[in-house]
Amino acid sequence: MSKILSAPAGAADAAVPDMARIVAKVAWRIMPLIMICYLFAFFDRINISFAKFALQSSLSLSDTAYGLGAGLFSVGYVLFEVPSNMMLYKVGARRWIARIMVSWGLATALMALVQTEWQFYVLRFLIGAMEAGFAPGVLYFLTLWFPTAYRGRITSMLFLASAFSGLVGAPAAGLVLAHLDGVLGMSGWHWLFLVGGLPCVLLGAVVFLVLKDRVEDASWLAPAERALLAARIAEQNRSIGSHSLLGALKTPGFFTLGLVYFLIQVSSYGLNFWAPHMIRSAGTTSPTTIGLLTAVPYLCGAIAMVAVGRLSDASGERTKFVIGLVLLGAVGFCGAGLFDHQPGLLVAALAVMGAGVVASIPAFWALPPKLVTGAGAAGGIALINTLGQLGGIVSPVMVGRIKDVTGSTTPALYVIAALSVVCAGVLAFGLPERLRQREQSAN
Repeated sequence: MSKILSAPAGAADAAVPDMARIVAKVAWRIMPLIMICYLFAFFDRINISFAKFALQSSLSLSDTAYGLGAGLFSVGYVLFEVPSNMMLYKVGARRWIARIMVSWGLATALMALVQTEWQFYVLRFLIGAMEAGFAPGVLYFLTLWFPTAYRGRITSMLFLASAFSGLVGAPAAGLVLAHLDGVLGMSGWHWLFLVGGLPCVLLGAVVFLVLKDRVEDASWLAPAERALLAARIAEQNRSIGSHSLLGALKTPGFFTLGLVYFLIQVSSYGLNFWAPHMIRSAGTTSPTTIGLLTAVPYLCGAIAMVAVGRLSDASGERTKFVIGLVLLGAVGFCGAGLFDHQPGLLVAALAVMGAGVVASIPAFWALPPKLVTGAGAAGGIALINTLGQLGGIVSPVMVGRIKDVTGSTTPALYVIAALSVVCAGVLAFGLPERLRQREQSAN
């Protein structure tokens, strides 16, 4: 981590030899805990995909019903994200992040008690509502601790945590389903939600006890270090006072970026919620093997994320890389449709899909700050995130409905591939000239 943060990008920070050392010290202190929390947050979103078959069998759910329940998470998230963030600013990031983790952990654990279709719907909505505001809250918390020259690299570490959630969580879910089924009279899918939910309650308590809201409260920093870091952050955050969401809404290209992120999330949820189903449908029946194979797209996504991050930093042309990743995801979805009954080729297609889809999300988030900056950034970027989460409502329901009507997920994979191509077209031809000029000037 020290190596990652050793070369500050900002000239002002480069003039302060001690700043990199102080920031590395802060990162080692708070980022491991934040990344573990973020890992569980992402696993909380995808664990439903591993429980799919057992859950459907126990509750007699159709694929449409499963897709609806999966999508209701995003409904709750979207409806409560703004109110949650308002409370976060009022009571403090540390307290509110801790509250979010405890409440979503309890709601997830309660999934082990679900016995009817409507209970499934209610709890999926509740889990989304309880988790609402977590990601923006974490990003806001990091602005209180890291100067602007380091925030890009710190944010990329968060997205790596989401990739590792799939990488570690998929095999772990397979092991839970395979080896805890019947223990204490509970099904494997009951244990999966308990294992995913109860640790979050403990992590919420750790967040409350360990993290601090302000640099000035960090007793583990020397007084001179606290003064230097707090002064730098205060100077850089001075312009963040009134956030004009209206100004962001009027910015040319703002809603275009919202559409792009919506389409990216359609493909992301297509991967997250249906990858285990595709692997099982291809002939793999062992939960452990399914979990291991499901980790492949996330591993490829993590590798692509690091590689693209370095290449795009060097070139400054972020849009081209997002276009390439989105098209790579489209190739993966087409391949998954073509090889839906050939396990080896299907996993290869999922690897391509993961490299494109998983890496496209952090690559995309380099674009909004080029359009929505200054006073409108906080509200504007939060709204783009909300618009994108609508894709998490549409994608699971769409795939589930197509599966019920046609008897196969293959047509849905082609639909998502087509939407990915549309996304690439919007990026190539629909973004304002202002953004292109800013990317060219960055070279």
